Amino acid sequence: MEQGLIFNIQKFSIHDGPGIRTTVFFKGCPLKCDWCSNPESQLNKIQILCDHNKCIHCNNCQQRCPVNAISFHHNKVYIDNNKCIGCLKCVENCPTKSLSVEGEWKEIDQIVKTCLQDKDFYEESGGGVTISGGEAMIQPSFLKDLVNELKKENIHLAIETTGYVKSSIFFQLAPLFDLLLFDVKHHNTKTHQEHTGVFHEQIISNLSWAISNNINVLVRIAVIPDFNNTLEDAKAFSTLLKSIGVTKVQLLPFHQFGENKYNLLNRSYKMANKKALHPEDLNKYVQIFLDQGIDCFI
Repeated sequence: MEQGLIFNIQKFSIHDGPGIRTTVFFKGCPLKCDWCSNPESQLNKIQILCDHNKCIHCNNCQQRCPVNAISFHHNKVYIDNNKCIGCLKCVENCPTKSLSVEGEWKEIDQIVKTCLQDKDFYEESGGGVTISGGEAMIQPSFLKDLVNELKKENIHLAIETTGYVKSSIFFQLAPLFDLLLFDVKHHNTKTHQEHTGVFHEQIISNLSWAISNNINVLVRIAVIPDFNNTLEDAKAFSTLLKSIGVTKVQLLPFHQFGENKYNLLNRSYKMANKKALHPEDLNKYVQIFLDQGIDCFI
């Protein structure tokens, strides 16, 4: 039975599409955004996290690891993800439960069964299921089969996508969804690459294709301090997006909700000292899009 790597299934979500939704988070992403609020989504394999406040340095995890993937430095547990095989012996034998796991291989039937538990809520609220990540389209075969099973239940389906996918895959998968929540990070490809790890030409090309093929698209822009938050950025965004036919944009103000996850992953967080943004901070930003004839909201 085909399996996909999933790191969370979140019920009663109200921010990932219309109505009450169940959001299925796929693990693995080709982008490495500085501000990512789900850094555990980036690696496309099972991953071990450590809460160092609970760790008693008993070395039990290190002794149990069959591939020597665990070491201690400066009284912290370090997991070598290149060595780790996801056997979970370290997690199972941690006496203080300081170790946890992100990512689980799930079969389609398991996911569908979970989603169907709230079908009544979807119908009453105009909701449905949203596929998120990571980037689900990097598991294309599993995603396609999962979507086709959910479509049998007449459930509204949305996907949150980076758009950074081979065109041949995107052209096949994008039309399966009722709504694309399409993230656009930056209007300048060089700046995009410096802060996400990839250039944006493939993203813009896929977005343009989706719009020209009358797929329902909502462009979403996470507004990030010192990256894309100036009014000049808003002008450049609106000019670019209008040129390819975008008519609706949602702004997502920067927040710090994911900061602690970087500590659990032993990773530095580049946005640690940045202040969160609030909707009222973006009024002028919104107006620039409105002036270009783009329906913009927060």
